[in-house]
Amino acid sequence: MVPAMAASFVLIHSPSVGPRTWQPVAHRLTELGWEASLDPAEQGQGMVLVAHSNAGLFIPVITAALPGQVLGCIFVDAALPPASGAAPVAPPELLALLRDKASGGLLPRWTDWWDEETLAPLFPDQATRQAVTEEQPRLPFSYYEASVPVPAGWDARPCAYLLFGPPYDELASEARGRGWIVEQLPGRHLHQLVDPDGVARSLLAIADQLEVTEA
Repeated sequence: MVPAMAASFVLIHSPSVGPRTWQPVAHRLTELGWEASLDPAEQGQGMVLVAHSNAGLFIPVITAALPGQVLGCIFVDAALPPASGAAPVAPPELLALLRDKASGGLLPRWTDWWDEETLAPLFPDQATRQAVTEEQPRLPFSYYEASVPVPAGWDARPCAYLLFGPPYDELASEARGRGWIVEQLPGRHLHQLVDPDGVARSLLAIADQLEVTEA
């Protein structure tokens, strides 16, 4: 077991899906003796933020809202915010794709954006797929037209990137260019559902390199 003062892991899911995408990893981290949650920990406790996919854009505002508590940030197959300014939620090419899918201002659930050939390999089994699908929101198209504010100085703390695979390899290269630690655990975009043990252990290894936890 780790000491009580060790940082906890806060696993942040994309707004397009739900917390079920991180639950298996949270359970595995707990089994390994670490505190892990799907929400920020109690006031005053140090934490490592772990963001998947589009949740990466919200790391700067979360960090600003928790002064002194965020010890490090790990981006997992995730969008990267700039150092400051504003981060568009979606690039122009994705907006063009989504505009045709909206009905009454709302988009279909994320898993309904893709064809079966693309979607099926993301899940380890049908039960997991159903659980993830059922908790997804139907987001307004306007969400993807928005930008997220990026407070300056958010990346003064240690940051790292865990890559599963394309198309996020380009963002992993950008993270490496920023001088961050970059590791890869080959898999598809929801690999945390397929291999929660491997992802949990990768997060622990990265956190150890960032020197933000006490073993």
